[in-house]
Amino acid sequence: MSRFSPLTRKGLLTSGMVALSLTGAAQAQDIPDYLRYEPTQTDVGGTGLLQMPSARMARQGEFSVFYYDNDEYRRVGLSLQLFPWLETIIRYNDVRTRLYNPNPDFSGDQTYKDRGVDVKFRLWEETQYRPEVSVGLRDFAGTGQFSGEYLVASKRWHDFDFTLGIGWGYLGRSGNIDNPFCKLTDSYCERPGGFRGEGGSFEYDEWFKGNAALYGGVEWQTPWEPLSVKVEYDGNDYSDESSRTPIIQDSNWNLGLHYRLHEYANVQVSFERGNTVMFGFNLRTNFNDITQYKQRPRKRLAEDLDNTRRPVYIDQLDADRLAGEVYRETGWVSAELTIDDDGKTLNSYGYQTRYRDRDESDERTGRLLATKLPESIEAYRLIDAPYGIKLRQTTIDADKIKAAMRAETIDADAREAIQRGDIDTIATQGRQLSRRDTDWNMPSFSVRPYIQQSFGSPENFYMYELRADAYSTWEIKENLFVDGRAALRLAGNYDEFNFLVTDEDAPLPRVRTFVRSYVEFSDIWLENLQATYLKQLNKNWYASVYGGYFERMFGGVGSEILYRPYNQGWGIAADINWAKQRDFDSHFGYRDYDVITGHVSGYWQPEFLPDTMVRVAAGRFLAKDWGVQVNFEHKFDSGVIVGAYAAKTNVSAEDYGEGSFTKGFYLSLPFDLFQIRDSKGRATVGWTPLTRDGGQMLMRQRTLFGVTDGRDAFYSN
Repeated sequence: MSRFSPLTRKGLLTSGMVALSLTGAAQAQDIPDYLRYEPTQTDVGGTGLLQMPSARMARQGEFSVFYYDNDEYRRVGLSLQLFPWLETIIRYNDVRTRLYNPNPDFSGDQTYKDRGVDVKFRLWEETQYRPEVSVGLRDFAGTGQFSGEYLVASKRWHDFDFTLGIGWGYLGRSGNIDNPFCKLTDSYCERPGGFRGEGGSFEYDEWFKGNAALYGGVEWQTPWEPLSVKVEYDGNDYSDESSRTPIIQDSNWNLGLHYRLHEYANVQVSFERGNTVMFGFNLRTNFNDITQYKQRPRKRLAEDLDNTRRPVYIDQLDADRLAGEVYRETGWVSAELTIDDDGKTLNSYGYQTRYRDRDESDERTGRLLATKLPESIEAYRLIDAPYGIKLRQTTIDADKIKAAMRAETIDADAREAIQRGDIDTIATQGRQLSRRDTDWNMPSFSVRPYIQQSFGSPENFYMYELRADAYSTWEIKENLFVDGRAALRLAGNYDEFNFLVTDEDAPLPRVRTFVRSYVEFSDIWLENLQATYLKQLNKNWYASVYGGYFERMFGGVGSEILYRPYNQGWGIAADINWAKQRDFDSHFGYRDYDVITGHVSGYWQPEFLPDTMVRVAAGRFLAKDWGVQVNFEHKFDSGVIVGAYAAKTNVSAEDYGEGSFTKGFYLSLPFDLFQIRDSKGRATVGWTPLTRDGGQMLMRQRTLFGVTDGRDAFYSN
């Protein structure tokens, strides 16, 4: 019998709830001021005050699209908190007072666009007594017209966030203090002017040189939660501007209001230079936090174990029917089912087609097999074997997953029954129960929209091509595939591309700047048609040979070899290709130009940068130039991948043309972030500043690194 009456128990419960609430409130009050507030964006992108950056960093994964406007400039760009200690920004400055080119036949009435890339590194975090300190580079890979460097500290006191920094270049033109580095060496007393090549280079010999200025300010979080007030002392005097028009500064003090319209939207209005109104907004999300509700069939439960009739012996199993049921319910394609010689382990050679979350897929497959297989089967082994290449295996303990389904212990977890590892052997194990016939496969077909785009071209700021692409894949025999794609142009403006250099005068073979010729010739074309034979030499070595129309501009033949150990975070590949330029009609003919191109490529996932892939490819490019392409990718918790690449070759910046070298950025977005059903597909959105001929790589289907992703599961998980 209880020692407490119902009334007493109710009082104790209420008292407990009140105590928990008070404890939570006390804990909230114990949170330091400097950890409570989300930093806001500046007028030029990135965390800070108005024109000036602060030392603050947003939460990792924070992504903002921003637009800010005043009389001389429009600024639009993207800001991403790539790591907790690294902020990155891509920005376009639209100079409203200048034309892109004085020749109206070349760029029409388009105003001048200046590209900029910023980075900010946190040196140390804020503590109770120490400020947060960061160092940054603004517009460090552009034309240098807005470039500057800074060292800045920020410290919060209650609702006030104070910032004090020193700026150089564009951020320090007022020169209100002496450059401290000038005292160390005279080379820092003057800042070199102009920029090397055709813009886009790293002007490192200018960094932290010339005039310097102190700047600072404070941001006050008002009692009204959506609103904050910013007061800033500007380090720039606007004496030498890209607008080529006088910009009057009546005051170094700027005042602004930042208002949070919504969780995902902010607006900012400011009065700057004592005479100018600035307005802007930003839209934000966080790539780590993005989720999407999923409509999934229920998982098999204990009642399915007890109520489903199972065969007593494995020979009584209808293996073909089981394979079909597994595919329909879990998305796992069982190309081959075998049983070990001891009769205790079922092996399924196949691949996952539906779930990007491999834990979800394997648990569902294990639960289903537990309800269908004889009790004598002690383990279910799923061998990833896409394209007939065996990459890894997942072993599911039958007893453990059944115990979890029946909830035999309070902490039973079906996923604890799952173990992954390297494949034991590349040979088929045990006795075969069923096998999918690949000799009479029919091609698969699908139609999908596709958009190709680039930003910042002289002819038009936004160049694009919207298409409807028909895809086809045909597995003729095991390991032999034919991939094709035909395209229908729906809309676009690439026909405005106006590369005013004749073939004879071009410093490089024209391998990419014939865009307009390809676009204008036909609205229907064959994008690619490639045959590929894949071969697994042993469990770490892979090879392929291929030929056909690789892409819209090139066809030919080639071969690749790859060494990729299991779950080691690295691999190395080499490819060699003979490529010939296709006719402008993109149907079946070729032009006179051909090239031997190929690269040695290294792939690395550094332990000190989690969820990051670095790829380095060294070799010969399509324009017969030699050099290196570096590709950097980071994957967030949602599966969104952010990538950047750059290629530097033996082509001079002058011969390359505007931009100095090939570079670009892209987002890879999982389809299942936009739909309620699971999917393994991805969509890629790219940003290419300019299309030029140097540093261009051949595009082809079924690269070995993509085919063998299951060895590390960077893209497919």
